[in-house]
Formats: sequence, C-alpha cells, structure tokens
Amino acid sequence: MSSILASLIARDLRRAWIGGGALLPVAFFLLVAILFPFAIGPDAKLLARVGGGVLWAAALLAALIPIERLVAPDMASGVIDQLLTRGQSAATIAFAKLIAHWLAFAPPVLIAALPAAALLDLSTETLVRVEIGLLIGTPGLAALALATGALVAGLRGAGAIAGLLLLPLAVPLLIFGAGSLDGGIGALKLLAAVSLVLVAGAPFVAGAAIRAGLD
Repeated sequence: MSSILASLIARDLRRAWIGGGALLPVAFFLLVAILFPFAIGPDAKLLARVGGGVLWAAALLAALIPIERLVAPDMASGVIDQLLTRGQSAATIAFAKLIAHWLAFAPPVLIAALPAAALLDLSTETLVRVEIGLLIGTPGLAALALATGALVAGLRGAGAIAGLLLLPLAVPLLIFGAGSLDGGIGALKLLAAVSLVLVAGAPFVAGAAIRAGLD
C-alpha cells in the first residue's frame, strides 16, 4: 500500500478519535449492555443465556453510527477527487477507508465487551467465544458499513437509508456470530467465510458507488 493510502488511513483514524466519532459506537455498545438487564429483569440465568446474542446485536447496531462520516465528507470536500487524480483507484481508496474504519471501530468494541460481559453475567467461556466471534466478524461489519456509506453518500436522510440497507445484509453475520456461542466450530467457519467475502467485495462496491457519485 502506497504512502498516500497509509496517510489516508492515519488521517481517518485521527479524525475518528479527535472528533469523538470512535467513542460513540463504544458508548452505544455499553449502553445496550447496561440497559438490557433492566428490560428483562435480574434473572442471572436468562441474562447469561441471551447475553452473547445481545452483544452481537449491539455490535451490529453500533457499526451504523459512524456510517455517514465514512465516505460522504471526503467526497464533498474533494479529497477523493484529488486521490483519483493522483492515480489511486476508487477501490483502493475504499479499501484504505475500510482498514481505518475497522481499526477505529473494532478494537474499542472488543475491549468494551469485557465490562459488558460482566454486566450481562456472562461466563468466561462465553466471553471468549464472543471475543473470537467479534474479532472474526467485525471486519465484515466494517465492510458492510463502508459499502453502505458509499452507496448513500450525498443522499438526504442517509443514516436512515443506510440502516435499511445494512441491517438485512448483516443478518448472516449476526446468525453465525450468535451461533458460534454454542461452541460450534462450523458456525465460526461460516462467520469467517461471510466476513471474508464482504471484505473482499466491499471495496469494489464502494469504489463503484464513489465513481458514480462523482460523475
């Protein structure tokens, strides 16, 4: 990867952390973990049984929060135009943004899963499975967020439209991620396969959307 794209990744990471955008998904993730026990009551066995799935659903919804800031600001400011003029392909730019989004989003969520698991009374074994599943699945979530952000860039009400697009597409990740909590290796393999397909395809989808948005 060229120094230009490495600079783009570093720039997106700085913007996410300095602007506070990277903290919002984590805050949402933890808020779900805090509020969920109040919704279903103090049944420790029930919390332990459904808590892993709750964390997966929270991670999926948290991935939606920064979606409007992934592509649209750089398209509006002309940054992507300049990168294209310098010979970078739209798919390569999108891949760099995917890496930056994952680095800003996934590690904080993986760390936040530790106190969230305590709030939901998850066992150590379940927590380990959740962490492994999120480590495998969050690249797919980041890829979906990037592709969706590129598709809705510049549209009015982009956040709501992005949610309608992303949530159905993310169902396989949610199903296999929650399924891996039962200890099945097969679910983890399917989760990894879906995540890999999304990571491989999202830069091209996002790149095509960026090209179409600039024409």
